Amino acid sequence: MIAVTGLIALTLTLILTPYIGEGMKKRGIVGRDIHKPDQPEVAEMGGLAILIGVAVAISLSGDSGAYLPLAVFLLFGIVGVLDDLTNLKQSHKVLLSLLVSLPVAFLDVSHTLDLFGLQVNLGVLYPIFAVLFVTGSANLVNLLAGFNGLEAGTSAIILLFLAIIAGGEARLLALAGMTGALGFLWWNRYPARVFPGDTGTLSLGALIGLVAIVGKVEAYAAILLLPHFIDFLLKASGVRFKVRARGRTEVMPDGTLKAPPYPSLLGSIMRRVRVTEPRLVAIVWMIQFLLGFLVLLISRL
Repeated sequence: MIAVTGLIALTLTLILTPYIGEGMKKRGIVGRDIHKPDQPEVAEMGGLAILIGVAVAISLSGDSGAYLPLAVFLLFGIVGVLDDLTNLKQSHKVLLSLLVSLPVAFLDVSHTLDLFGLQVNLGVLYPIFAVLFVTGSANLVNLLAGFNGLEAGTSAIILLFLAIIAGGEARLLALAGMTGALGFLWWNRYPARVFPGDTGTLSLGALIGLVAIVGKVEAYAAILLLPHFIDFLLKASGVRFKVRARGRTEVMPDGTLKAPPYPSLLGSIMRRVRVTEPRLVAIVWMIQFLLGFLVLLISRL
C-alpha cells in the first residue's frame, strides 16, 4: 500500500503542476527567474500541486495515524500561500510556523531521543522540542532556495533516506512527500517552468520534520539538514555583521554565477568552483546524497 501511495502522489503532482502553473500565470502570480540572463517570468505557488498530491495520496492510504501530521503539513502550506501572496515579514513567518506546529505537541510518540544509540528522555520537554524541530525544519528548507530544482531536489533526497530508515506512518509520509517532490521537480528542473513558492518549500520542510518526529529519527534528520543549517548560520552572521543583502547572485555572460556579497552556503560554493546554475544545484544534490549515505551507515551500526 505504501508503494501505491507514492505512485498516487507522483502521478497527481506530475499532472497538476503544469495546470496550476498556467493558472498562476493567468492571474499574474509570477516571479522573475533572476538567475537567467533574460530573467523570464515563471509561475509561482506551484507547491500547491505538492500539497494536493501528497494530501490525496495519504488520505487514500486509510492510515489514520498519518492524518495529524498531514494536517500540519497542509497548515504549513496555508502559511506558504499567505507568504507568497502577501510577502510576510520573516518574523511573522516564523511566528505563524510556530502556531501551526502546535498540533505536533499532541502526537502519540515516545519522548525519548535516539542520539545514535544514546537514549535521552526529554519527558515533558519533548512536545516543545517537537514543535521547534518542525518549525525549524520548515524554515531551514525555505531558506536554502532560489535555484531551479534546488528545494524540490534536496527535499526529495532527504525524504528518500528518511523513508529507508524509518517505518510505519513515517515511511508512508516520507514516501508520499518524496514522490510528490519528484513529480513537481519534473517541471521545476532547469529551466524551471514553475516555482514552488513558499507554499512548496515550507510544507516540504515541515514534512521532513514531521517524518523525523513520527519515525523517531530526529538525529538523522538533523544530519540531513546540515547544509540548510550551515546556510542559516552563514546568513545569520551576515545579518549580525551588517553585510547581508545589498546585492545578489549575478549571472555572467558565459552563464556562470558570481557569488552574492553576503555569506551563504551557495555563495561559498560559487567562490570556490566556477559553476552554472544546473551545476550548482547538482553539487548541492551530491552533498545531500553523501549525507544520506552517511545516515544509512550510522543507522546500521
